Amino acid sequence: MINQVTLVGRLTKDPEAKKTLEGKSVLNATIAVNRHYKNQQGQVDTDFVLCTVWNRAAENMEKYCRKGSVVGVMGRIQTRFYDNDQGKRTYVTEVVAENVRFMDSRRESVSIPEPKKEPIELPY
Repeated sequence: MINQVTLVGRLTKDPEAKKTLEGKSVLNATIAVNRHYKNQQGQVDTDFVLCTVWNRAAENMEKYCRKGSVVGVMGRIQTRFYDNDQGKRTYVTEVVAENVRFMDSRRESVSIPEPKKEPIELPY
């Protein structure tokens, strides 16, 4: 059996990593991915895919990515369920990331200002 997913899209909000009780970093992010065709109204639809990132990749994503950053995620589809506060069973389908690539340049993703280019005087 094969369970492999590759996505490239934009983060819908600033990522925020959390720690588990065991001290592992985990980050949940939603990635907006455009479809490759237009709908009947001539517009491109977008899918919003929940991704879970663990450990060092989660920490790096929190540090270097922001809302709108383009990321590539390779991983696997996972389904799970839990009972919410009202006792209703909730099902979740997500991509568990095994590899994350930051597609924006570092300068763009963390908004580092461009160095000022002041004129210099030459001694002649």
